Amino acid sequence: MKIKLEHLTKKINSIEIIKNLNITFDSGKIYGIVGRNGSGKSILLKLICSFYEPSEGKILYDDLDINENNIFPPNTRALIEKPNFLPDLTGKENLLLLASIQNSISDKEIDDVLKKVDLYDEGNKKYYKYSLGMKQKLGIAQVIMENPKVLILDEPFNGLDDKSAKKIRNLLLEEKKKGKLIIIATHIKEDIDTLCDEVYRMDDGSLKKITSR
Repeated sequence: MKIKLEHLTKKINSIEIIKNLNITFDSGKIYGIVGRNGSGKSILLKLICSFYEPSEGKILYDDLDINENNIFPPNTRALIEKPNFLPDLTGKENLLLLASIQNSISDKEIDDVLKKVDLYDEGNKKYYKYSLGMKQKLGIAQVIMENPKVLILDEPFNGLDDKSAKKIRNLLLEEKKKGKLIIIATHIKEDIDTLCDEVYRMDDGSLKKITSR
């Protein structure tokens, strides 16, 4: 899978939030996007997920223009800003409901993904009783559960304790080994140092590569 941004620009109220970005993301790598609050990180991720339409330019998934074809990006799952699930359903019931849309995974596979994010024991607890960290882990479970080729995560370690954060970092490295394309927006230096093959700083709507390995 390859995601290519060509002259990508987004204006809101005539103000350029994203400015003429040209970058290619490839499978088998984790990309980090860092920057201060309000620099445009979340807007960029929403554009890549087709939650917003660009003002100018293109977003290509393996040469498929997602905006021209008016489609959600193929084989892509995202967690942007705060997780949001139905409060009166359990964590597992929320995942089962989402999984029923594609009907591509089994009940056992959902149990397996809850174990991966260390949430299995709380799977039958109502979502409204979840802590911030538990909500975050359920959001990550939703992203990985159907084995997508592209994972897009906005501050994925928000609210996690050190043990849980380490587990999720290892999980993302495992997903990378499977050839996934992973894009993470974060401000936590340890995440960048541990996870990312390439790191870009977003400043005033532009991206600048700051590290590569």
